[in-house]
Amino acid sequence: MFDINNLMKQAQGLQKKMEEMQAELEKKEFEGAAAGGMVKITINGKFDMQSINIDKSLAGDTEMMEDLIRAAFNDAKKKADEAMQGNLSKMTGGLPPGMKLPF
Repeated sequence: MFDINNLMKQAQGLQKKMEEMQAELEKKEFEGAAAGGMVKITINGKFDMQSINIDKSLAGDTEMMEDLIRAAFNDAKKKADEAMQGNLSKMTGGLPPGMKLPF
């Protein structure tokens, strides 16, 4: 027989685990790099930039520097997204990609 109370308890437990996972990931830092490490950006799990390091040899070419900063940020964001998806997959028991939870 279907037990709605049990289902609600499971949903609440899953929600609490998701909140804990999000809080843990917000504390982590992810580094992205471009041009072989000439540009490095570190972001946290909220995607806030924590630091940026640019090799001095790039100082004269602002257009290239802008492209490399963007690439390094995107690299760091991709790593953060992958970490979040990995943790979510572990928590949900490996639901197929694109499958949405009902809450």
